[in-house]
Amino acid sequence: MRKSQPFGRQVTRVLSWIVILSAAVLALEVGPQATVPSAANPLVNPALFEGLRYRSIGPHRGGRVTALGGHRRQPHTFYMGATGGGVWKTTNAGQLWVNISDGVFATASIGAIDVAESNPDILYVGTGSAAIRSNVIQGRGVYKSADAGKTWTFVGLREVGQIGALRIHPLNPDVAFVAAVGQPFGPNPERGVFRTKDGGSTWQKVHYINERTGAVSLALNPSNPNEIYAGAWRAERRPWTIISGGPAAKAASINPPTAATRGPSYPKACRRN
Repeated sequence: MRKSQPFGRQVTRVLSWIVILSAAVLALEVGPQATVPSAANPLVNPALFEGLRYRSIGPHRGGRVTALGGHRRQPHTFYMGATGGGVWKTTNAGQLWVNISDGVFATASIGAIDVAESNPDILYVGTGSAAIRSNVIQGRGVYKSADAGKTWTFVGLREVGQIGALRIHPLNPDVAFVAAVGQPFGPNPERGVFRTKDGGSTWQKVHYINERTGAVSLALNPSNPNEIYAGAWRAERRPWTIISGGPAAKAASINPPTAATRGPSYPKACRRN
């Protein structure tokens, strides 16, 4: 006959098994979540998004959307710029949009918007849509807000025409870059890449090609803000055509159209002899 163990030892053994079983259950519950995600075990199952569909969230006015801005710490706040409708803002992910530029900006055409990474209350807006089409509204420089669009200050570059891009330094919101396509109806020297280091009080032209070729895009390396890329584009609007790209300095590229390229449908008054 097996001799029974003391009661205290039995209790200790039972408690030990409870601890072991509890640890095993806990490992089963949280173990897979603690592993590093892989292709076969994604952190988020893509099937969760299969039912999502894009839908229009407005605003239902203002023309084509030509600029967007936002901040990663404010996931429901966005700024929208239109080709002829000014700047709009939503703070509830598009349920309600409010125009914040009417009566302040000298033009309703918006080319670029950027929100400072270091301070979401600071944003710059470049006017003049760079997506030149048959109807063009000229740009009238750059505006800046330090209170998330409640008030605005004109900060210069009135003669640069259409603005294609605007980038703010990720750490210093007083430093910003503007890519200016230029005046859409003829040559002008106020085009290229401009930089401010004092919040828009002064601007320097830091990249220039010629009076017919401007800058349309900018890319700034967030880990090294001194590394910047700019895309150049020659774009002009003529009564009979739109010039897009091509050798900017060649005289042949600015000659009047021939009968073959002009076509018979244009009124004689619109032709250049």
